[in-house]
Amino acid sequence: MKKILVTGGSGFLGSHLCERLLNEGNEVICVDNFFTGAKRNIVHLLDNPYFEVIRHDVCFPLYVEVDEIYNLACPASPVHYQHDPIQTTKVSVSGAINMLGLAKRIKAKILQASTSEVYGDPVIHPQVESYWGNVNTIGIRSCYDEGKRCAETLFMDYYRQNNVDIRIIRIFNTYGPRMHPNDGRVVSNFIVQALKNEDITIFGDGAQTRSFQYCDDLIEGMIKMMNNDNGFIGPVNIGNPGEFTMLELAEKVIKLTNSKSKIVFLPLPQDDPKQRKPDISLAMEKLDWQPKIDLEAGLTKTIEYFKSIL
Repeated sequence: MKKILVTGGSGFLGSHLCERLLNEGNEVICVDNFFTGAKRNIVHLLDNPYFEVIRHDVCFPLYVEVDEIYNLACPASPVHYQHDPIQTTKVSVSGAINMLGLAKRIKAKILQASTSEVYGDPVIHPQVESYWGNVNTIGIRSCYDEGKRCAETLFMDYYRQNNVDIRIIRIFNTYGPRMHPNDGRVVSNFIVQALKNEDITIFGDGAQTRSFQYCDDLIEGMIKMMNNDNGFIGPVNIGNPGEFTMLELAEKVIKLTNSKSKIVFLPLPQDDPKQRKPDISLAMEKLDWQPKIDLEAGLTKTIEYFKSIL
């Protein structure tokens, strides 16, 4: 039995990861300050004697003994990370320093949940790991984009300077049950609006594209990356290369919810990427990983979840 720390463990993705790790017979410590995480996401795990919750902000040091650390702590939707941009940067940077320091002291493996946002508004398509990105350092999204870029730098420097056993994954748009209904992300926005028969709001002309992966596929990729012992540390893209326009997504959600919603168009926010699609050749080669759940199947499960909480 491994003892595993998950920072941001009560969040949308963290809670799915905690559940999977427990199901595989591990002891799990969930650390969260509940800024965007929710107790309802993990309440069903509290009866498990091998599950422990610590309310803690990773901007401050933490002293525990574990074998592995998954560092997921950070608000991940524009609504939440722009609410307190300074704290967002602190979580990404100070949080990485504190978790890397912990990993160094106790000789634990540590995985950084980085993001496709490190590519910014990309000028190459699809995005490969060797691409350095096109990021605005002073925009309203910079707190998240640059915070995550700096965290990757720290991980690589702790690896080179201190021999810390690191892994870096770059997560592309992910959706599924336990998404926050008000997180401002496009899948949750569209589903909530459709279920309420409200206008579905598309920013821009709807031609901008995204790639959407279901949460179970991502968790599988995360665990494969942590468990790989072939010396591969990343960064590696974990995402679904299926590409859809915002208009196509809105129409699919309306169809699956039998909604009476109409589509309306609003101005595009600053620095919103026009294209986002992962090249996953590296993940396929190094991890034998690729997504298995298609958009319609994943959306159907996500819609059922939102029906149950709205």
